[in-house]
Amino acid sequence: MNEVLQATLDRIQRPALGAGVIALVISVVGAYLSPTQFMRSYLVAFWFWLMPAVGCLAILMIQFFIKGRWGLLIRRTLEAGTRTLPLMALLVVPILLSRSRLYPWAQPDAAASLHLVYFKQVYLSTPFWVARAIIYFGLLLLWVYMLNRWSAREDAEGGSQLLARMRKLSAPGLILFAFILTFAAVDWVMSLDTGFFSTIYGLIFAVIPARMAVALSVIVLALLARYEPITELAEPKRFNDYGNLLLVFTMLWAYLQFDQFLIIWAGNLQDEIPWYLVRAKGTWGGIAIALFVLNFALPFLLLLQRAVTQRVVWLSRLAVVILLMEWVDLYWIISPAFSPDGPHLNWMDLTLFIGIGGIWVSWFVWQLKGRPLLPVHDPRFEGVIPVGS
Repeated sequence: MNEVLQATLDRIQRPALGAGVIALVISVVGAYLSPTQFMRSYLVAFWFWLMPAVGCLAILMIQFFIKGRWGLLIRRTLEAGTRTLPLMALLVVPILLSRSRLYPWAQPDAAASLHLVYFKQVYLSTPFWVARAIIYFGLLLLWVYMLNRWSAREDAEGGSQLLARMRKLSAPGLILFAFILTFAAVDWVMSLDTGFFSTIYGLIFAVIPARMAVALSVIVLALLARYEPITELAEPKRFNDYGNLLLVFTMLWAYLQFDQFLIIWAGNLQDEIPWYLVRAKGTWGGIAIALFVLNFALPFLLLLQRAVTQRVVWLSRLAVVILLMEWVDLYWIISPAFSPDGPHLNWMDLTLFIGIGGIWVSWFVWQLKGRPLLPVHDPRFEGVIPVGS
């Protein structure tokens, strides 16, 4: 990595770390004044920053599995994103310890009034719930460790054998990813509304991180494209590939959201309808419309234009919009469980977003600086990467 790029990344890492630490210190004061509000804001911020971490793992396994050359420029970004998962494993601890401030079923006085069926009582029992969280992160971290370990060996040794191993590990890893995200979304988000049920819920939470990971990769690539050796390879057609990926995940997100709404509306069941009634009225309804416009319609129309997908400036700006709207999306999914009458934004929503985000970005940049920016010994890229990169 050249010195100029190293200095640029340092200018991102250090302020991000400083802002994160300061924001977290301020948030601790909020935790003392209003611990329940602190945990509500913490849950949204945690989920937002968890999404690109697990999404990078999913996209990395996809590109290993299908042997796509489109992964050349973003593979290091994806690998660095996966290595932020140990941080998120630490940050889930406050949720596990303060579950009674978030989940009705975890409150001894309220649990009896919920009239949960026997299966839900067993499934949401605290020991089983905590054990599942440990299993989720344990499996994800195992996959992250193996893929990154073999990737580092590939940098040192070369050859196609390690690539074959990573491909074989990615196939079951993608299946495992879908199951983990489904169960984690049910455990940590759907269970906020104990009566709600949706078979599509987990799929939505599997698409969101993949979309965010691609958006993050575009933003990072837009920065790296100014420097060697990335600038030689950052051609418009490559950005067009990432624009197409964003388009696919944008369409899939909209399809799953509409499909869930249509099924619940047609079923008209007492346990499911209230979830949408709360989110379709008042200010929550206005946010739903904004999500349709800014998180689907606008990106969908722009990503159809090659003038956008082949220009790094426009594509990276759109990627920023997508990331910001995903925070709104997660806030719209999670927060009505706490304030069904309408959103009540709190200053801790901002400080915890910056606090966790600053630490996450700093950790991510630290990981990005630790490896060569291009996988020069990946057999798929022979003849593509200039010699000496």
